[in-house]
Amino acid sequence: MSWTLYGLPGWGSTIAEGALAWVGAPFEFVPVEGFDRPGPVRDRLLAVNPLGRIPTLVAPDGRVMTESAAIVLHLADLHPGTGLAPPPGDPDRPAFLDRLVWFVSALYPTFTYRDYPERWAPDAAEQLVENVDAFRRALWQQFEAQVGAGPFVLGDRPSALDLYVTVMSHWRPQRAWFAGHCPKLHAIALRAETLPQLGPVMRRNFG
Repeated sequence: MSWTLYGLPGWGSTIAEGALAWVGAPFEFVPVEGFDRPGPVRDRLLAVNPLGRIPTLVAPDGRVMTESAAIVLHLADLHPGTGLAPPPGDPDRPAFLDRLVWFVSALYPTFTYRDYPERWAPDAAEQLVENVDAFRRALWQQFEAQVGAGPFVLGDRPSALDLYVTVMSHWRPQRAWFAGHCPKLHAIALRAETLPQLGPVMRRNFG
């Protein structure tokens, strides 16, 4: 039985796609170009996910998941031993959970506000963009300071945290900035996108 993933190449659905590929779960990808504008595509997505956002993942049993961190944890539970997440009781589990929630609670919302500034500050959209961009760069630099010397975020073994880094480093402020300001995260991103479980996904989404 197959999962169904609603998304767009290079968007946040890439994280869910990467998690599915990592654990070897079969899925159908449904592109929803124009999902953020009124029209039939958005109506189709709203019928599945009233939030009208991507990723939207429909499980084989019909249940819907819309939050990437929940998707990662659920797939890791269903496929233990794949390395997507450290299992409960693992010494790296607390650090994994802390960083995973940081991605979705601190970093990811900056794209919501920055990419649609007219929704939040119609009279100061330009200033909002500048402020959010600066805040996001500061968040990444804080993360960079916490990363150790290992080849991956958790050290010697890859996890979904590296999936987040390699996908999100393609977004603003983009790879050239990471190379100059967050060299450890830049190296992790380059290394993670060559993993056999992620390489095909990254090529499909970012070329």
